Amino acid sequence: MAKPQFLTAKWNNLIMLNYEVDPDILKPHIPPFTELDLWQGKALVSMVGFLFRDTRVKGIKWPMHVNFEEVNLRFYVKYYDGTEYKRGAVFISEIVPKTIIASIANNLYKEHYSAMSMRHSIVAVSDDSTQYLYEWKLNGRWNRLGGTVNNKLAPIAPGSQEEFILEHYWGYNKIGKELTMEYQVEHISWNAGTVIDPIFDADIAHLYGKEFEPFLSAQPYSAFFADGSDIIVRGGTKIRFAPKLPELPVL
Repeated sequence: MAKPQFLTAKWNNLIMLNYEVDPDILKPHIPPFTELDLWQGKALVSMVGFLFRDTRVKGIKWPMHVNFEEVNLRFYVKYYDGTEYKRGAVFISEIVPKTIIASIANNLYKEHYSAMSMRHSIVAVSDDSTQYLYEWKLNGRWNRLGGTVNNKLAPIAPGSQEEFILEHYWGYNKIGKELTMEYQVEHISWNAGTVIDPIFDADIAHLYGKEFEPFLSAQPYSAFFADGSDIIVRGGTKIRFAPKLPELPVL
């Protein structure tokens, strides 16, 4: 049975810059009982910027906390629940402009939110393309994430890298050595498009750790845009063990 709805919102205008990293730097962040979910043998992390719209917590709109930006760094895992593998995302860092949002997410879901001044812009570059830019202020400096997007979007193709990156419907957070928080995120399959001229200018070492600097300073492995949709985040469940995979029959 699905958990009760905790948060509903619209997630729109998602910019995703994806980077290949050494899997070893992700090991300290992998929640217990999950394993890395690889794309064609590669460990990928994604820098993601997007807009929250019409946000409600348990059905209530909180004044000044309805529409805002988020930028996060995430990677991908899977968890076998005894029946099937669930594909999910793990967040290394999440930035929002609202202190209360950060506090609630950190306390209830054991997320890694920080509150900073943020802004965004959407600028038409031509009839066929638009630039989306997300910015956050750290130590007096504006950091930036964005890119120019081809306005022609299309449904995500099955088996594509876009499907791998965009269609993770579970979140997993490490609580301790033997405890993981799991929560479900529901949304329709999004339309996606290509990103040219990706932008990422940030204090990587300060925000994410020096170990990420050589990887996030390189050119992205890939870059996508998604239009987004209404979303539902459901209440969390604590995972204390991992069911064993069924044994293959002996031939």
